[in-house]
Amino acid sequence: MSDSVRPRNLQAQVLQRDNFTPLARTPWAGDRIVSRYKPELAARPVGESWEFSLGPEFASTVQGGATLRGLVESDADAWLGTGSPALLVKLLDTATPLSVQIHPEDTDPALAPSESGKPESWYVTHADEGAGIYLGFQDGVGEADARRAAAGNGFDALMNYVPCKPHDFFVIPARTPHAIGAGLTLVEPQRVALGTRGVTYRYWDWNRRYDQAGRPDPKGKPRELHLERALAVTRWDLGTGALRKHASLGAPTAQLQCLAGPGGALESDDLRVWRLAGDGRGELRHRQLRALTVLEGSVQVGDVVVRAGSTAALPAWGCYDFELFSALAIVSAAA
Repeated sequence: MSDSVRPRNLQAQVLQRDNFTPLARTPWAGDRIVSRYKPELAARPVGESWEFSLGPEFASTVQGGATLRGLVESDADAWLGTGSPALLVKLLDTATPLSVQIHPEDTDPALAPSESGKPESWYVTHADEGAGIYLGFQDGVGEADARRAAAGNGFDALMNYVPCKPHDFFVIPARTPHAIGAGLTLVEPQRVALGTRGVTYRYWDWNRRYDQAGRPDPKGKPRELHLERALAVTRWDLGTGALRKHASLGAPTAQLQCLAGPGGALESDDLRVWRLAGDGRGELRHRQLRALTVLEGSVQVGDVVVRAGSTAALPAWGCYDFELFSALAIVSAAA
């Protein structure tokens, strides 16, 4: 679509700040999402804040209570342009490690029509000393090793461990085994097909048990595992090659930097991710539906100011100019 026939200009829409998942769903939750980004909200462990979601799970709403998906569908050409709506963005915080898990490809024949794969990326905003990511199995690890690990002391010794620091960035393609360790806070852009639930298969969950509310309890029940499905979709040839999907970026030195996608720090066929930082004016030239997640300071897009701890939906045909005020923000889109 050319500029001469583009739809009416649309404003950014700031999304709800408290779209939290329950502890029973994220028993590994920490307290930094609230304490660092949303201090006016009731303090409690929060593992995930679904910052940008087109549903069906934890759908985002805009001012006035309308769903983001409804708003997008009311003017799809203007909101989407030629881009994809298959975007989900979360803030994630871990007090204990997540399960060792994997996501299938969208084309996996075992998926139901209401399910999709979930390639994802992580931008680290906080890392306790020694905290890190388990990324792919080590060279030479095979299915027999994984089965022994599942029946014994677990998977961590089989995996590549990457110590983390703020501003590290990861891309996790489908079929890559992974686990997020304890003591990390991340922005997590993901690609999930519109109207579906992104599927996770768990190999192992550290032999933990929980009560019905998601609290540790040695007399409770373990989380559901999906070992056979996880093994079936595993790429055994990745080995230490999975580590090429990690970039240690350091503190920002440019106002706008591409992290994932063409010309980015890491290649991705599924996601487009940029970092905004500092002060001053600029322009977002990428005419597709995007999420703007502000981590520090504030970002003004058109007439809308987005402050730290908030995410805004940016339509494809509008809101190109921005101004940064001591800002650090992540812009995400689905490829």
